[in-house]
Amino acid sequence: MTPKVSLRGVNKSFGANTVLHDLTLDVSAGEVVSFIGASGSGKTTLLRCVNLLEQIDDGAVLLDGDEISAVGRDPNPIRRRVGIVFQSFNLFPHMSVLRNITLALTKVLGLSSGDADTRAAELLARFGLAEKASVYPDQLSGGQQQRVAIIRALAMQPEVLLLDEITSALDPELVGEVLDVVRELKGSGITLLIATHEMAFAREISDRVCFLHAGSVAEVGAPSQIFSEPQDERTQQFLRRVRSH
Repeated sequence: MTPKVSLRGVNKSFGANTVLHDLTLDVSAGEVVSFIGASGSGKTTLLRCVNLLEQIDDGAVLLDGDEISAVGRDPNPIRRRVGIVFQSFNLFPHMSVLRNITLALTKVLGLSSGDADTRAAELLARFGLAEKASVYPDQLSGGQQQRVAIIRALAMQPEVLLLDEITSALDPELVGEVLDVVRELKGSGITLLIATHEMAFAREISDRVCFLHAGSVAEVGAPSQIFSEPQDERTQQFLRRVRSH
């Protein structure tokens, strides 16, 4: 089976700062992989490279065996298949919730406004926001705004969805409602790559957990193994630090 996403010896630097170093990983279709690690370990940059928001310096990123990171490759068709949700919601403040979701459906996918509205309304209903379709982002809580951002990405029907620290900008009491959306997605067939600092959630939701250290995969395995019996000393140290806070 060809992996859905393949990272082959990926390197990425910003000036003298090496952020990803010889990073190699395969992710199967429909798999949920969470990336954990200290700030600066490369989690966000990794997701941005998969979505082609960053050009890698060396190595290759493959989608269904196709090298999408090749120089000169048009990123737009790839981004229709690989969605990303950021920690800052990035909603358009002057547009209603419904229009935030339908804009790309009509402009990028070419759906009629009626079909776009139907798809958006179905997703809003599925995730408990049907009554918010006509309101504007500043009338929503942070948790609701993040749920809309996820729905906007899902409306494009991506094959792969990248979630970059989607709870880090939220008050603690709002985190649960956003994580519930991700729980709903698990098993839907979509491939999920999640950068997170929510350890309990990573343990619950993931098929595999990948610990990044200094831009490389230090250890990857089943959640039970990573969190209960980590093999790498750096993983052990990181988890001890996290649990002591």
